[in-house]
Amino acid sequence: MSLAHGYAVHDQTAPLVPFSFERRPAGPDDVRIEILFSGICHSDLHQARDDWGGSKFPMVPGHEIIGRVTEVGANVTGFKVGDFAGVGCMVDSCRHCAACDEDLEQYCEKGATLTYNSTERESGQPTFGGYSDHIVVEQRFVVKVSETLDLKAAAPLLCAGITTYSPLRHWKVGPGQKVGVIGLGGLGHMGVKFAKAMGATVVMITTTPEKGADAKRLGADEVLVSRDPAQMKAHAGSFDFLLNTIPVSHDTNPYMSLLKRDATMCLVGVLTELDPPLMGASVMFGRKHITGSAIGGMAETQEMMDFCAEHNIVSDVEVIDIKTVNEAWERMAKNDVRYRFVIDMGTLEKAA
Repeated sequence: MSLAHGYAVHDQTAPLVPFSFERRPAGPDDVRIEILFSGICHSDLHQARDDWGGSKFPMVPGHEIIGRVTEVGANVTGFKVGDFAGVGCMVDSCRHCAACDEDLEQYCEKGATLTYNSTERESGQPTFGGYSDHIVVEQRFVVKVSETLDLKAAAPLLCAGITTYSPLRHWKVGPGQKVGVIGLGGLGHMGVKFAKAMGATVVMITTTPEKGADAKRLGADEVLVSRDPAQMKAHAGSFDFLLNTIPVSHDTNPYMSLLKRDATMCLVGVLTELDPPLMGASVMFGRKHITGSAIGGMAETQEMMDFCAEHNIVSDVEVIDIKTVNEAWERMAKNDVRYRFVIDMGTLEKAA
């Protein structure tokens, strides 16, 4: 075992505080990673506050991990000491179900093991995440990170990146298509970058006109203000695909009117019920589809990282000292970040 240092919450009302715990030794198939940067995802806050139920304490959040390999097991072939590596939302799965056999570990029929607030399959010990100095992960659940990428800005790719890349790839977004990205936040800004790099005509769909300039800086060809009935009418029936990144319950019916016949809107943000409910007419007239997508499998996550290296795509980030992580959480709760916070884990020792 090795002693790890990080930050944890001890109950659903507590702030993050310094915390020491044990990591397992690196087995023959494992990679040990010194964590350099850890992205902050809004789900970290939801899990810590038990908004979705099932939170386990103490909890070390963090599933957007970029680091340097410091140890590899005897059976590890894809990594060597000194490589840059990433760990996302999963650290294990059953490996044997139909989903895992198809490199779709995020849909593991027995449930994927999450990077934190989960339980290791073999040991039964709790998983602790990336707000810490190092982590040990089986090689299948580690991705290579190109040294050409800005490492601090690459951290959110492990969640925000793959969450938006996967549906765009699955629904074959590309040249000649008109794609709408709904909501300009941590997920939405990555959706704009990916859809543009894939060759689509990209429309940023927002309720806030003031976000228009930033949307175009990120690569949007046009901005549609969804609260403007005239703009919505002008775009009706014209979209090949909609990526809906809104993270809270909302009315999806107006967005369905934007789709062409047989086109799809994919939800990647909201985890609760739609309010008001989806009207049957929204999908019946035009044979339209509404669906969802969750992160991506490990092969696709590596593909996404390679795509980012090829196209020089990273997240827009604000890097923080870990001593200010609680303030960052408060700001994130108020949507006061463009577009992701990332913790410089090199500040951990100084803060402890």
